[in-house]
Amino acid sequence: MRLKTHVVTLGLLGALGMCGLQSANAAVLTIYLNQATESGVRELAAAFEKATGNKVDVSFQGGAALNQKINTAPGDLASLTFAQFDEFVKNGRIVPGSVVQYGRVANGVAIKAGAPKLDISTPDAFRRALLSAQSIGHTNAGTGPFNTRMFQELGIYDQIKHKIRIIEGRPVAAAVADGDVEIGIQQTNVIQPYLGTEYLGPLPAELMEYGRVGVGLLTVSTHPDEARAFIRFMADPANASLLKKGAMYPLLR
Repeated sequence: MRLKTHVVTLGLLGALGMCGLQSANAAVLTIYLNQATESGVRELAAAFEKATGNKVDVSFQGGAALNQKINTAPGDLASLTFAQFDEFVKNGRIVPGSVVQYGRVANGVAIKAGAPKLDISTPDAFRRALLSAQSIGHTNAGTGPFNTRMFQELGIYDQIKHKIRIIEGRPVAAAVADGDVEIGIQQTNVIQPYLGTEYLGPLPAELMEYGRVGVGLLTVSTHPDEARAFIRFMADPANASLLKKGAMYPLLR
């Protein structure tokens, strides 16, 4: 009986020692990103941590602060829309050839909580909703410019341009909740959930335009092997459900 207890104790101590060793050797990766990709990356990071024992510090930065962090601060990765990578590759902050697309983003619609629910299920229904609205809010950042093309495709831009409000400095959903705009349009993973609003869903499939988002390795990374492993994890089709959980869209296969 004593021998059995001794063996179990040694086994427990050994396991604790191995856990301590794994913890001591675990890498801590820092990934810089803006609001456009935050939700999906947080889901992916949590799963990567669980699978590998490494840690991922998801560092959300807004506007100029994001550029400053990528250009001057220590870190390992950056998650951005594809068009944003060129500058950082040219100035030597992101490793050439390391950028990989891992997902897509697109727009959805919200109204104020308690307002009459609008039908946006088809292009015609959404067209009617936009024409009847007193005001429409969206941004000019990220997927914001998609909206102007959509309004033009629906043939109503000239009819509604006087009631379009460009929202800056706060989420579009905040403007909806505050009653500043009747209909809000922004990325599906940014516009929801938001207190005081009701998310109606994504744009009709026929009107949907997708933005490409990717991840790249910073040249100053002190854990390049682990960072590249996270890049592969992010782009792995087996992890597409994690992006969906974050209200983003996986790659088409």
